[in-house]
Amino acid sequence: MITSDEGDGDVQPLWLSDRPATAGLWARIHAEHTRSGLWPLLLDALDPDDDEFRPWGSGELMPERMFSPASHDPAGLLEEWWATYTAVDEDDDMLSAKKRLAVTAPFGQDWPGIAPARSAATDPDELAAEYAQAFLTDRTQSRLGLVAAASGSEALAVAGWCGPLNYDNETAKFSAVVRDWEHRFGVRVVAVGFSTLHLSVAAPPMNEEDALLVAAEHFAFCPDNVWQGSRPYTLTAYAERITGAHSWDFWWD
Repeated sequence: MITSDEGDGDVQPLWLSDRPATAGLWARIHAEHTRSGLWPLLLDALDPDDDEFRPWGSGELMPERMFSPASHDPAGLLEEWWATYTAVDEDDDMLSAKKRLAVTAPFGQDWPGIAPARSAATDPDELAAEYAQAFLTDRTQSRLGLVAAASGSEALAVAGWCGPLNYDNETAKFSAVVRDWEHRFGVRVVAVGFSTLHLSVAAPPMNEEDALLVAAEHFAFCPDNVWQGSRPYTLTAYAERITGAHSWDFWWD
């Protein structure tokens, strides 16, 4: 059991395996979630070769500071974040006003609203199990974490994960958005790193219009995905990359 290094040191938000997860383990534990109440997470570290296995093994978690995801409105959060990240700052040395607006074209500063829900053609849990196996193949040092939570989105807040700390220190806000994606797109939280989040997606956008709306949500949720993603650094290019994609990865710098 991992003890949070915050507060009085009496909160243990998750169980962490002492060695890398084995093939099929995530799927077997996930299949027992309804009975056990434990949500499995494949946990990646800032430096897998470091004995501390930060932030998990080092307890750099803040469960005491987290609210419930239910206390936040996901659509309102996305609109608020969008307004913040699309604001034009004339003193910004990185991007001119014209270039900043070009990043989020065709919407510019106008929030387009959330994308419509889609019906999943694939079972979300089966897809999540497949994605977990693929994730382990690429990141063989990932360990298993178990969190007492009703869903993967809630597990992020219960565990006290602080990945988006540079943008907002209330993880439950991000959990609220992910919970909404669980319902709209068949998302499942599979893996989490120091400042990364990895989701399987059973019902991704399949056309340009929907993909642009989802891309706008991703930009509001994690602007670094676009600002520091693959060239060209535009919403339109990002939308093309997520069209039909059955996994979404986020990283906060």
